[in-house]
Amino acid sequence: MSEADISKAANDLLNAEKTLEQIGLLTLRHPNLDMDGAYAIQKELARAKLAEGRKIIGWKIGLTSKAMQDALKIDIPDSGVLFDDMLFETGATVPKGRFIQPRIEAEIAFVMKASLGCANVTRQDVLAATDHVCPSLEILDTRIQRVDPETGQTRKIFDTIADNAANAGLVLGNEKHDPGAVDLRWAGAIVTRNGEVEETGLGAGVLNDPVESVVWLARRMADYGQTIEAGQIILSGSFIRPVECPSGSKVHADFGPFGSVSCSFA
Repeated sequence: MSEADISKAANDLLNAEKTLEQIGLLTLRHPNLDMDGAYAIQKELARAKLAEGRKIIGWKIGLTSKAMQDALKIDIPDSGVLFDDMLFETGATVPKGRFIQPRIEAEIAFVMKASLGCANVTRQDVLAATDHVCPSLEILDTRIQRVDPETGQTRKIFDTIADNAANAGLVLGNEKHDPGAVDLRWAGAIVTRNGEVEETGLGAGVLNDPVESVVWLARRMADYGQTIEAGQIILSGSFIRPVECPSGSKVHADFGPFGSVSCSFA
């Protein structure tokens, strides 16, 4: 892809977010779009947001479950950027019209106290660099059509990566835990929407251990000359399928002794 193609794709995605009008599949526009091109679009999208005054507060990891990887015919996770205007407090109400087609996922969030940035990052490095872990919800949205109305082609992984890994927001619970004192493989949640159970899952669904998900992110970022910084939030990946959240949805994730987190959609 040319720099002009990358810039146009990023600008189209940014405009879709602002106007709440989805764009067509980038993989139809650019049939040769690959992983590097998708991350180049995501990087340009992030640059444009930073130029508008937003600040990076962390990173998200997606496609960490075998089921989602098999569905998209890939064998690695993906990642996206978290910005300051995406953060909601637990119990918050998301304003109507903020997102196009919001969905939520339940995840374990890592809040960092030290930086991570080399290709040889280990599990112990992640634990040592983490200030605490807490329950969280990720709010997903798609600025790209899920299905092309003319051809029936569905989104590919490259569409999703370019669209900031479908990230739109995050909600953090109030409980804080030492990651070395909790077996995160067994930290799970019962997720309800309007009082009805929609999904349940365990942390082991995330690469068998959410800590390993952060290891993957740190190593991937090192390949791109990036670093996880102290104070940043890392969404380690969902252990449930995405739950649709139309207007009027009230979502609650009960993590048992680990805590809880909730939000509503006006």
